[in-house]
Amino acid sequence: MRSFLLLLIFVFLNLLVHSQSLDELRKKKQKTNEDIKYTTRLLEDAKKNQKKTLNKFNILNKQIELRSSLITGINSEVGVLVEFIDQNAWLVNSLNNDLEDLKKEYAKMIVFAQKNQTNYSKILFILSSNSFNQAYKRLMYLRQYTEYRKRQAELIQWIRDLIQVKVTRLQLQRAEKETLLQSQKREADQLTQEKKQQGQYLTTLQQKQKEFEKKLREQQHIEAQLSNEIQKIIEEEVRKSRERALEKARQTAKQTGKPMSKPSVGNTYEMTPEEKLASGQFEQNKRHLPWPVERGVITDHFGVHDHPVLKNIVVRNNGVDISTIQGAKARAVFAGEVSRVFVVNGGNTAVIIRHGKYLTVYSNLINVQVKSGEKVSIKQTIGTIGTDSDDEAKTVLKFQIWKESEKLNPEEWIAR
Repeated sequence: MRSFLLLLIFVFLNLLVHSQSLDELRKKKQKTNEDIKYTTRLLEDAKKNQKKTLNKFNILNKQIELRSSLITGINSEVGVLVEFIDQNAWLVNSLNNDLEDLKKEYAKMIVFAQKNQTNYSKILFILSSNSFNQAYKRLMYLRQYTEYRKRQAELIQWIRDLIQVKVTRLQLQRAEKETLLQSQKREADQLTQEKKQQGQYLTTLQQKQKEFEKKLREQQHIEAQLSNEIQKIIEEEVRKSRERALEKARQTAKQTGKPMSKPSVGNTYEMTPEEKLASGQFEQNKRHLPWPVERGVITDHFGVHDHPVLKNIVVRNNGVDISTIQGAKARAVFAGEVSRVFVVNGGNTAVIIRHGKYLTVYSNLINVQVKSGEKVSIKQTIGTIGTDSDDEAKTVLKFQIWKESEKLNPEEWIAR
């Protein structure tokens, strides 16, 4: 019986671990489903324009990526449920076997009890003892035997109830598995249709090579403007740092009466205590920063990668492109100070916010609500994301994160 209880405890602990894994998979699936609904909404808005555009293609690519992830998640969920079902089926079988053994043992005890059920037999059993000590032991044995019979009866009932619970759960898990398999088939069918549509879009868009090459050059020009502005900020901060260091050296020389020593300041600037604190807090929130929009999907990733349509052409993105709905607001991902608000040729307005040694950049904005030198709080609205007036009519926020002159991947910083 002891080995049975240890085995039961092991199985329950194993099921608990799998339950936690299943909960995580379900949460991830729910989040992916929400993202798919959102990309579906963006596609429906984009379809108001009958033309096949790069924006639609990018959103469709994101939709395919999300649906593929959803199918993978469903497969994992089915795998965990199969393990659940196997373990519960094994446990039910083991419990039934143990129940049969207990019933046989209990039946033997009942037969023995019936043969010795009279009080006269029990008294005679005690009185026939050779000593008082033996009589006491026999009395204790009878009491323990009676208590053991009672516990055996309770254990049999408990195992019966547990078997019923496990059988019911087993039925539910098998039904859930069947539902998941049906859902998996629906998603796979939908994915096939989306990939077919993706191929049709690609064929049409590849005929617009010159148009895309022109837009790519325009985007590269915008990226260069943003990089120049960030470099100006860094140079200005270095200049201020040198001035502060020089003033500090003058004050020290004046107080000590010694000749002023030339301060050593490199290409970086010395942060104030407040800026050091901001930097530390920003770093601690890596992978937990809020999104720069309330709702959106990333349709172009950080770094150098192939152009989604043009062959043998690479795209260099210093941040990420986040597609959202028309009229959406951009918001600060962390508390900081606005360093720059400037108009980008061909790219609406950009806002750069400093968080200690970190900079966050928000471009393609209209109706900007902050100004240079202003302190902003986390999630504070900084402007409206612009919607292109051309055929694409896309609403995309271009978002970047810099650590001084080093470009960082925003997807490694914002919450997922």
